[in-house]
Amino acid sequence: MNFEFFFNNLPSLTVSGLAFGAIYALIALGYTMVYGVLQLINFAHSEVFMYGTFAMLWTVMALGGADADGVELVAILLASLVAAMALSAIVALVLERVAYRPLIKRNAPRLIALISAIGASFVLAELMGLRDRVAGWLGLEDDLSDYVGKARINNSIAGVVEAPRWDIGGVSVSSIDILVILSAVAMMVVVDQFVRRSKLGKGIRATAQDPETASMMGVNPTRTIQMTFLIGGLMAGVAAFLYMLKIETTKFDVGFLLGVKAFTAAVLGGIGNLRGALLGGLVLGVAEIWGSALLGTEWRHVVAFVLLVVILLFRPTGLLGESLGKARA
Repeated sequence: MNFEFFFNNLPSLTVSGLAFGAIYALIALGYTMVYGVLQLINFAHSEVFMYGTFAMLWTVMALGGADADGVELVAILLASLVAAMALSAIVALVLERVAYRPLIKRNAPRLIALISAIGASFVLAELMGLRDRVAGWLGLEDDLSDYVGKARINNSIAGVVEAPRWDIGGVSVSSIDILVILSAVAMMVVVDQFVRRSKLGKGIRATAQDPETASMMGVNPTRTIQMTFLIGGLMAGVAAFLYMLKIETTKFDVGFLLGVKAFTAAVLGGIGNLRGALLGGLVLGVAEIWGSALLGTEWRHVVAFVLLVVILLFRPTGLLGESLGKARA
């Protein structure tokens, strides 16, 4: 174990871990909200995130972000944030309409819905991985070559954003890391307060607690489920934007491992608990970075899942463990 490196770089490692954890937390929000309302693990949510990364990438490319700087670059990044949130939200709503609503109306067993979620995940990923073929079938391969090329390998915006480093308390940290952490915390606070205090949010909580009684009290379950997927999709878009700022690279299957990590974060914090998603993501991110610093980068994923097993052995409901339906205003 490299204790000397770990202790000499502990503050910067912690900030980096919190940045990764913040991204996990925003993706985990989609898992925890859908589970809270439908008692369903939406495994296709990782692909909702993946589409957001490509929306951000393509918007930067289309608006000439590689050659922009200053105010123009900020405007392009804001446009790419809107695009990422919009596409992720659209994909999430389509997913709910096509993959889940027909099963919900038929009162299908949860196992069937789970299989549908896994199938939808593969379909969405492969559609992105075969986008060059789809463009070719439509006769648009030449016109869209910049966007459909390299369909199954890494696509990058490296060099577009040159993030300065700040000295905070004698520790050099990336401004991107600080932006990611603060943005994630702010978004989680907004969503948490929306669910706890707004009329629609109370409808989501009522549906999560007792769907039949909520329906009798005038809550539209279909609209509530749609809004749940919409909010999760919007947060996945924010996560995608922040991920691209930090990592700068995406791929058609980028959602797989990140989705597993986000699901782990949701379970770690307490599946169905909004604040637990944030806490679980931050704990997971820090544990990963600390573990890789001590044991080597090849142990990073092992540390994450060992932590999950240990937590669930001693606290099966997760760190917070309060469900969405039991959250108090």
